[in-house]
Amino acid sequence: MELWYTEKQTDNVGITCKVNRTLHTETSPFQRIDVLETKQFGRMLLLDGLVMTTEKDEFVYHEMIAQVPLNTHPDPQRVLVIGGGDGGSLREVTRHPKVRQATLCEIDARVIEVCQEYFPAIANALRGNPKAEILVADGIAHIQERPHYYDVILIDSTDPIGAAEGLFTLDFYRQVYKSLKEDGIMAAQTESPFYDLNLVRKIYKNIEQVFPVTKLYLASIPTYPSGLWSFTLGSKRYDPEQVKEADIPDMPMQYYTAQIHKAAFNLPKFIDDALKTL
Repeated sequence: MELWYTEKQTDNVGITCKVNRTLHTETSPFQRIDVLETKQFGRMLLLDGLVMTTEKDEFVYHEMIAQVPLNTHPDPQRVLVIGGGDGGSLREVTRHPKVRQATLCEIDARVIEVCQEYFPAIANALRGNPKAEILVADGIAHIQERPHYYDVILIDSTDPIGAAEGLFTLDFYRQVYKSLKEDGIMAAQTESPFYDLNLVRKIYKNIEQVFPVTKLYLASIPTYPSGLWSFTLGSKRYDPEQVKEADIPDMPMQYYTAQIHKAAFNLPKFIDDALKTL
């Protein structure tokens, strides 16, 4: 008997993967956590039935949410990751040569523990990394406790439902601004422009109200809804499109390059038009 898992990405579209077996399932105080072993993408993490990451394509998301803002800031010594309990964004942050302190603030301890067990290559910075500080806490409360502290803040959240809903509000972005230093940068995952263009535009407009430099950029992630994913960067001072390729560290990557850094901000016309719409 063949086993398949389907994530319903919209009311009319789903992604279906052939499954070898279920490795783990539980309900934490915050959400349901499942780990599947799939034929196509290797191990897959689901939170409340939604694909969060897979072994095969995780590098795209984690490199793009982290390396773009890190290489936009000239000296990103203190970095915060809100969410990101799988550890992939933290891994990318700790790899950057200029980072001195990388703080992960994840509300659900069980996500951290499950990913350490089942995704060791993604979660390798969650234990024993001298740069890393791991906090099991509410990210919204945490940034209020550290004003003018971080150089870069990454918002590696789930979809804007449940516990993550507060991480997409105008008030939250204002708190992020206050937690950043005078030249700080934030970047957030901001959903699918094919399936959620109105939401992408709303998030962009909220961030634009707070940060003088606001730019949306894209990456191709096969297991995320539509395969095209957006990130939004808010900066107090630095423009990511003005970064010199020669200033980007030569680090081993699988998706991100100096050329991709620039190209990711060249938006398809339908997205660019939507962002210009009030």
